[in-house]
Amino acid sequence: MRLYEVVYIFDATLEEDGVNAKLEKFHTILTNDGAEVVAVDHWGARQLAYPIANHGSGYYVVAHLEAPAEALPEFERIIKLDEECLRYLVVLNEGEPTTGLSLVAEPRPGAENEDEDEDEEEEDDDDDSPPEFQGGRGRRRRHEGPAVTLLNYKDVSTLSRFLTEGGKILPRRTTKVSSRFQRQLGTAVKRARYLSLIPYVRDHEV
Repeated sequence: MRLYEVVYIFDATLEEDGVNAKLEKFHTILTNDGAEVVAVDHWGARQLAYPIANHGSGYYVVAHLEAPAEALPEFERIIKLDEECLRYLVVLNEGEPTTGLSLVAEPRPGAENEDEDEDEEEEDDDDDSPPEFQGGRGRRRRHEGPAVTLLNYKDVSTLSRFLTEGGKILPRRTTKVSSRFQRQLGTAVKRARYLSLIPYVRDHEV
């Protein structure tokens, strides 16, 4: 039994009762094999970052399911047969909440006064420079806001801070993130784009 996260995008014309009926149908396939529905979060109808099957909006639902891996093939087969499910994604949950929020670290007491000499050296940086986060080797770096400890691929606001106007991921030399975080960022951006949460390119670049 492992904890999975499933993101569904349904036809936005469906009422909540209709969506719940479909979720009941899908999830019963898993629960019949001993799975457990841990959480279901209705995001509701929202604009898609790009059209999916000629739909400009979709009804999003995020569910956490503890299920055996062998039950997933039949589960996914039934979802694919439903024409009102525009898209779905099944991934192992690594601690991401169902909401579109990342987990951030609490600032340490007195952290603002640490490494004053390093801060003085950075005073000449442009205010328009990209945000910087905790770097590798434990070195403290200037950053805007608390450090991200768990990047949620559904967190459009945080992901957008690492993307250029053309939709490319900012390089490590600019953001000063660790190699591990950069890999997580790449995976998160791919998932967010697949779910039409962020576009592949900005509108004015199309």
